[in-house]
Amino acid sequence: MKSAHICQFIRDIYKTDQFIPLHAPTFSGNEKRYVADTIDSTFVSSVGKYVDEFETEMEQYTGAVKAVAVVNGTAALHTALYMAGVERGDLVFTQALTFVATCNVIYHLGAEPIFIDVSKTSLSLCPDALEKYLNQYACLTDKGCVHKQTGQRIRAVMPMHTFGHPAEMDELLVICHQWQLIMVEDAAESLGSVYKDKHTGTMGEYGAISFNGNKIITTGGGGVVLCASQQSGKRVKHITTTAKVPHAYEFYHDEPGFNHRMPNLNAALGCAQMEVIDDLLASKRLLASQYSEFFAGSDIQFVEEPCYAKSNYWLNAVICESLESRNTLLNETNDSGVMTRPVWTLMHHLPMFKNALRGDLSYSEWLSQRLVNIPSSALILDK
Repeated sequence: MKSAHICQFIRDIYKTDQFIPLHAPTFSGNEKRYVADTIDSTFVSSVGKYVDEFETEMEQYTGAVKAVAVVNGTAALHTALYMAGVERGDLVFTQALTFVATCNVIYHLGAEPIFIDVSKTSLSLCPDALEKYLNQYACLTDKGCVHKQTGQRIRAVMPMHTFGHPAEMDELLVICHQWQLIMVEDAAESLGSVYKDKHTGTMGEYGAISFNGNKIITTGGGGVVLCASQQSGKRVKHITTTAKVPHAYEFYHDEPGFNHRMPNLNAALGCAQMEVIDDLLASKRLLASQYSEFFAGSDIQFVEEPCYAKSNYWLNAVICESLESRNTLLNETNDSGVMTRPVWTLMHHLPMFKNALRGDLSYSEWLSQRLVNIPSSALILDK
C-alpha cells in the first residue's frame, strides 16, 4: 500500500490539509470554566477541591479501592514501585518495548530491570517468556525470589499495557503468586481499557496511569496511583504529600516523603475531561475500526485489541512487512505533514540499560523494525 494513499485516507478522516499530529488533546467541555474557577479561588497549587474530586472520579471509573493523584505518570510509577518494596540492588521484570519512564523509575530506586519479550497477542509483557526466564534463572529462598546468577532479589513484575492494549493479566498474576513477586501495572497509556471485566491498573497491588498531554484525557501533566487497599492508599497519599503529619500550623514529617502532589489547577482540567471520557473513547474506537477496515487485506497489518480485552486504542499502530517498508512509510508520511513514528527504541539499546539482564527478545526486536504509530487523535463526533 502506497504512503500517498494512506496520507489521503488520514486527511479524509480528519478533514484537513494542515499538519496532522500523532495525538492531540481534545477540549470540548468545562475545561476553561473549571481552570478559571481554581484561579478565582486562588487555590491553584496542591490544595483544593478538584484534587479530591478527581481522585474520587478515578476510583469510581476504574473500580480501584483508592486513587491518589500525583504530578505525572512517572511519579505514579515511582511511588507504586516504592510501595511495592523495591529497594536498592533489587531486580524488577519489565519489557524492553516500552517508554523509557518505565525503566527510569526502576533505576532511580537503585534497582535494575530484567527485560522480557512482549507477547504477539497483546504487545505487552509475555507470560510465557517470563515463566521461561524464571524457570531457568530464578529460585525461591527465604529471601523470596532470587536470581541464581547474581544473588539479587527479584521483587516485582511491571507489565506495560502497550498503546492501551491490556496484557495477559491472569497468566501474569499466576506467575507472580507462584514466584512471590509483586504485580505493579504500568497502565500509563490505558485509561478506559478493560481486561475481561476489570480496568487496567486495578489487578496488581498498584497501578499507575498518566494524564500527559497526549493521553486519552489530560491534566496537562499528571498521573494517578491506583491502590488495592485503603491502607496502602492512605500511605501513598501520605508519602506523596511530603509525609507531613496533619496539623493546623506545625510542619512535622514522620518519614522521607516525595513532593509528588498534583496541583488543583491540573486536577480541575482532569475533572472536566472525565465528563467527556465516554465520548472520547467512542471516538477512538470508531477511528480504530476505520483504520482496521482500511488496512484489511493489504501488506500492512493493523494492530487490533486482544480478544479478551476492550482497548482504549490510545495509539493506533500498524506493522509493516520489513524495515525498508517501515522507513519508507515514516519518511513519506512525515514529509507529507502526517505525523507517524516508530516504536520507542528498545530499552536494552539505550546506553544506561545496555548491560541489563534480559531474556530472548526476538519478537521485540522484530517489532522494532516494523511497527509504526499513526495519527490517533480523537475525532469530533456529531451529537
